[in-house]
Amino acid sequence: MAKTKARQAEYAIMVEPLSEADGGGWLATVPALPGCMGDGDTPAAALADAAAAIAEWHDAAKALGRDVPGPGALGQWRQRVPRSLHEKLKFVAAREGVSLNAYVANVLAESIGRAG
Repeated sequence: MAKTKARQAEYAIMVEPLSEADGGGWLATVPALPGCMGDGDTPAAALADAAAAIAEWHDAAKALGRDVPGPGALGQWRQRVPRSLHEKLKFVAAREGVSLNAYVANVLAESIGRAG
């Protein structure tokens, strides 16, 4: 079970709202695994559904003798920013009670979610 959860956490999951015409709620897709997705009434529910779908996708691929793609990028890069921006980011992260890396990752994830 722990190995499965670690595997699920390695994949990028894109969460976006569904229009009322599509039934409303939220859709979570896993770009590295074609057709792998989940949905729910809340973003958290859609994420949980997608996490379960990752395990099912892996099981189905193995049963069919197909290759299972890895999660892709390692998830890190180096980015230089102006000192003033760095200080502001550190301040806000500390106020939120999280690390600078966690805060910036969250800001990026929220931005990508809005961009759809």
